[in-house]
Amino acid sequence: MGRYRPPRRRGSAYITPEGEQVLRAELHQLWKVERPVVTQTVHEAAKNGDRSENGDYIYGKRRLREIDSRVRFLNKRLDELQVVSRTPDDTDKVFFGAWVTLEDDDGAEQTWRIVGPDEFDLAAGKLSMDSPMARSLLGRRLDDEITVRSPTGERRFLITEIRYAATG
Repeated sequence: MGRYRPPRRRGSAYITPEGEQVLRAELHQLWKVERPVVTQTVHEAAKNGDRSENGDYIYGKRRLREIDSRVRFLNKRLDELQVVSRTPDDTDKVFFGAWVTLEDDDGAEQTWRIVGPDEFDLAAGKLSMDSPMARSLLGRRLDDEITVRSPTGERRFLITEIRYAATG
């Protein structure tokens, strides 16, 4: 069996301003801070002679490949991303960037923000717009009921709040 992996489906090309800042900060950290340190470490390790048994050299070269790969990805991705910073005209509808509060059949509430696939973080309440939950929310209004299929079965939710500015 070969090492071929089919290409992943590209995620949506939208991102919030906060998400773009995080990606740009990561790019800066990798390119301007980490890479020069690792390059210097590899340079010093290369001076020590036999590179085949030199852990600093081997690990450093591997880390450089990882950094370069991630930097290439971030540069390409940041070029194709569209930053969505404008609040939609109809704030009673769920669009990209909205904070949506849902109530399930048991009365438990949960709040999600619909963001781009490059910035989703379920622990922080950020849901990728490409996820089944977000796709079923987009375009809906306050007090609409949605049904989401999950591995445990279908779940129903009621939209109880839609807002576009994070309240801290």
